[in-house]
Amino acid sequence: MQESFSYAKDKWDKLHATKDFKLGNLVLALHGENATEVELSEELSNKHPTFPVILVKPYKSSDSEKFPLRKKVPQHIPPSESSSTRKITKVLKERKLITKKVREYLVRYSDPACEDKWLEEKDITEATKLLRRFRHTRNNNTTKLKVHQDGIENLFQMARSMIEMQKREEARLKYQ
Repeated sequence: MQESFSYAKDKWDKLHATKDFKLGNLVLALHGENATEVELSEELSNKHPTFPVILVKPYKSSDSEKFPLRKKVPQHIPPSESSSTRKITKVLKERKLITKKVREYLVRYSDPACEDKWLEEKDITEATKLLRRFRHTRNNNTTKLKVHQDGIENLFQMARSMIEMQKREEARLKYQ
């Protein structure tokens, strides 16, 4: 029994060994001995940058003698294209953030590779023109919808009155 306990303990200790990271050029920040802070790309910027140390693996550089055909990885990641240099073509939606007490707008860029992004009005280039166009199309769509709904309601009303007239005519013919 003691032998199985010691075997299980050795396995547990190997899998859950504390990793010894020290601050340096590849480690940005440590939060105690159990958490580290990583630098995230723009796509993951809404995620929290602090991770448990157990999920982080140490970087091992490749040996060029063992792997001569392996390509060299660039040392730094080029900065992603900022939203100010991309052209915004359309405002799709709006939302009001209660916590910030600001409105954000979902914008579409001219470059199809760029994803739609929520921006505040101050961050949108040519905001007045784009927002005026957005509000105009939104208002026209609601009036068209209202007119369409009114038209359908009128059709139903006409159908009901025709059915009533037909029933009256049948009743009149029945009693003659």
